Amino acid sequence: MSTQADHGHELVPRPEQTPDALRAALAVVAPGRLPEMQRTKDEAFAKVVAWQSLSPVRSWVLAWARDIEIARRPDLATRHARATGNLEHEDLGIAQEALRELATVLDEAVKAVRA
Repeated sequence: MSTQADHGHELVPRPEQTPDALRAALAVVAPGRLPEMQRTKDEAFAKVVAWQSLSPVRSWVLAWARDIEIARRPDLATRHARATGNLEHEDLGIAQEALRELATVLDEAVKAVRA
């Protein structure tokens, strides 16, 4: 597990960006998503063969590191859930603000895992 900036209470430390470490962290913060993780991992590895490129695996690692970053930090998880819940709000202004907030949360999570 790597060190990271303090963001308040975190459910688990930020995992290393390896499939095993990401899977172990996901098993704690969002165990219901483990089948999805395995399915997308299988898809990424199939693309590696078809495309003869490692970029699908790199993308898979980054996407799961981002999602785990959100799930392990209650501050981000709350903001993410609120924004996601308002994406289809009948008030267009609220829906647009939700989309902006969702983009902000995703960007913050990606920056954190790339640091």
